[in-house]
Amino acid sequence: MGSPKKQRKKFSKPAHPWQKERILAEKEILKEYGLNRKYEIWKMNSILKNFTRHAKNLTASKKPHVEEEKIQFLAKLSSLGLIGKDKKIEDVLSLTLKNTMERRLQTLVCRKNIASNLKQSRQFIVHGHISIGDKTITSPSYLVPLNEEGIIQFAQNSVFSNPDHPGRVAVNEKKKSEKAKEKDGSKGDGVKKKELKKEEETKAEEKEGKISEKSKKEKQTKAKKD
Repeated sequence: MGSPKKQRKKFSKPAHPWQKERILAEKEILKEYGLNRKYEIWKMNSILKNFTRHAKNLTASKKPHVEEEKIQFLAKLSSLGLIGKDKKIEDVLSLTLKNTMERRLQTLVCRKNIASNLKQSRQFIVHGHISIGDKTITSPSYLVPLNEEGIIQFAQNSVFSNPDHPGRVAVNEKKKSEKAKEKDGSKGDGVKKKELKKEEETKAEEKEGKISEKSKKEKQTKAKKD
């Protein structure tokens, strides 16, 4: 029993601190998913190891209620969106770290275009701007179940709950699209003006050509008369 004031660690550090391949892989994951510290990777990796360890124990177990435990375990993983509904216990062993990283709240907020990037997604969550239904979540590493994925939104008491807030992605995208349309319209007007100028120039050239042909004919007729 430990002190109730101190929470137990929810992850295990790597066995060897200096492994070049692991360090480089962790740096890529930090950039890809907008993480601040490596312990967030270790936490997701520990969750994944617990799932695979439990799957191995279930496959090796010969208890009478193993089949029921397998069904419950697979239902739990499918509810988290880590595996499909028709998957078997052996498919749990093929899960990777990216499967768990994709189910984090920080990742899903960015994927749903609630935030413009992963860093902003993390800031929204930590500052209490994101809620799942009526429950405000302040942990970016929260694994979102499939039934809660559709109700990720801005918290009701958040300033970003106002759809016209300038910090929201939807508003910014509308402004960008409007600006792009204005630019396209201005470009179209310029193209039209150029086309009109070309038409006027061609008409003027045709008129000049006709006048020159008439003058030549008149000169030729005069020369014949003389």
